[in-house]
Amino acid sequence: MTLFADPSFFALLVAAVVPAAALGLTGHTLRHYGLAASVAFLACTFFKTPAQLAGLLAFLALSRASVLVLARNPGSARRYGLAVVATLAPLVLYKVTAAFDLGLWGFVGISYVTFKAVQVVIEVRDGLIASDDLGLEDWLYFLLFFPQFSSGPIDRSRRFTADAHATPSRDVYAGMLARGILLLLVGALYKVVVATWLHRLYAPSVSGGIAQQLQTALVYGLYLFSDFQGYSLMAMGASYCLGIRCPRNFRAPFLAEDIIDFWNRWHITLSTWFRDFVFMRFTRFAMHRKLIRGGRLRVAQCAFIVDMLVMGFWHGLAWDYIIYGLYHGFLLAVTQTIQKRSKFWRAHRHEAWLRVLSWALTQTLVFLGFAIFSGQVGMLLGWD
Repeated sequence: MTLFADPSFFALLVAAVVPAAALGLTGHTLRHYGLAASVAFLACTFFKTPAQLAGLLAFLALSRASVLVLARNPGSARRYGLAVVATLAPLVLYKVTAAFDLGLWGFVGISYVTFKAVQVVIEVRDGLIASDDLGLEDWLYFLLFFPQFSSGPIDRSRRFTADAHATPSRDVYAGMLARGILLLLVGALYKVVVATWLHRLYAPSVSGGIAQQLQTALVYGLYLFSDFQGYSLMAMGASYCLGIRCPRNFRAPFLAEDIIDFWNRWHITLSTWFRDFVFMRFTRFAMHRKLIRGGRLRVAQCAFIVDMLVMGFWHGLAWDYIIYGLYHGFLLAVTQTIQKRSKFWRAHRHEAWLRVLSWALTQTLVFLGFAIFSGQVGMLLGWD
């Protein structure tokens, strides 16, 4: 069974929402039921792939041990480094070996569950999570919550746990349930209808002219958005039905007027995770060690490139993904420079003509990025 894809999943989801609604509408906590439902859905997901199940269980054991060891002495730089490395090791091993068609230690959802596990490690180090807050049940529920397991959105542990422990009133939960059902329906419309139709139109080819290549890039970008937006909305909907206010992943990205604005609207939970745990930490590290000359702006430029390059490697060890990361890192760095240094931009940034021009340029660059990401540019240039 594939989460949010197979008919069997949706049949089980309906069956799972009914008891959740009964509990929520009668003022009972949904935390224990939500964890049990998540375990059941994941059992169905991994039923035919015992190797992946073993990989997941081994990952959970390793990451849990890392957190507990660090919690005994959060100030230890050595323990912190070992905890981060140990938690990231399965994902790194999988990504490297996947480039050679091996995929060792891989399992469905490894990328997103790793993000959440690493987040917990960092929050323990920062003192945001105390050792008393590391209950096994809460930790497992956060990592294994099935609506967000395979492809996000990437929730934050303290926010998730607060929702899980809350018992909303009948009226509050009724509103969440209604919103959840609506999100499930709209998400299904995006993914099953719109994305399926766009996928049928997508036909990359090296023989087409410029107009056809532009059309291909446009269709792929819209397909990617519709497919992922559909999944994200359904994940939000299922979360709300279980009493968890899942964060949104998209906010009208094709209205963005610059690249920074685009990444504040596109795959929001992923971009903010990288902002908080890669960009900001690299910035602080570089400024503290005085690694980069040229002041805060130069540090920010380098941090954008590092941040997006890491994101590119996270997608996979392929030239398309790596160049896509560098491409967006460069665009973010240039945008930051213009907004900080250009007197012309500051003088005219609120004028309609510049906003329209900036929007058109931004969207052109965004869809060119999609062409890089999809392999279309690599196919044309002979990378693949």
